[in-house]
Amino acid sequence: MSDQMVAAPASRTEFVLATVRRMILTGELAPGQQLVETELAERFGVSKTPVREALKTLAGSGLVTMSQFKGASVRIVDADMAYSVYDLRLVLEPAALARAVRAGAGFDKAAAELEKAAQARSDAERSMANRDFHRALYAGCGNPLMVQTLDGLRDQAALITVAGWGITASWRDEAAEHAAILAAARKSDAAQAAGLLQQHIQSFIDRVFAELPG
Repeated sequence: MSDQMVAAPASRTEFVLATVRRMILTGELAPGQQLVETELAERFGVSKTPVREALKTLAGSGLVTMSQFKGASVRIVDADMAYSVYDLRLVLEPAALARAVRAGAGFDKAAAELEKAAQARSDAERSMANRDFHRALYAGCGNPLMVQTLDGLRDQAALITVAGWGITASWRDEAAEHAAILAAARKSDAAQAAGLLQQHIQSFIDRVFAELPG
């Protein structure tokens, strides 16, 4: 039976998906780098099917671009892509946080991710912790569709963050902003928490976007 006829075992697809996602977000796979199914399959010791399925999923989340002629490659962060992601975050994320605060959501997970970011040994590790910190802020908003939409932006936001830090090493300032947002949320001040988060997202836009290509 051909590779195309065999359904990818979920565990193998999930393994390839998680591994390639981390390799992209840590910079092990560079922006623009070609992702050849046969090479990745050999590297991970799987057939091409789980690799193909993983790449399709990564394309859906915005980390991979697919071309009819060139195949799959790691997405390159440019100003248009970054603006689209952060513009939508600016609209949805502060509102989701305010709802989570008003709903009495706990923010212990956010505190743990903030500490993990502080202990990170690389921008890639820090970006992954920041990614999870932001999710912990909005996860309790009470609207599954809002959570799903924001979740769909997380990978692209993490990719943009690492690219932004390569331009301006602003992570220390951002860590202080995160701490202030979390403190307001834990005080049950929805308006202040949402306002600080809005400023946090906007300040990243102001610092970085003019320097991105495109």
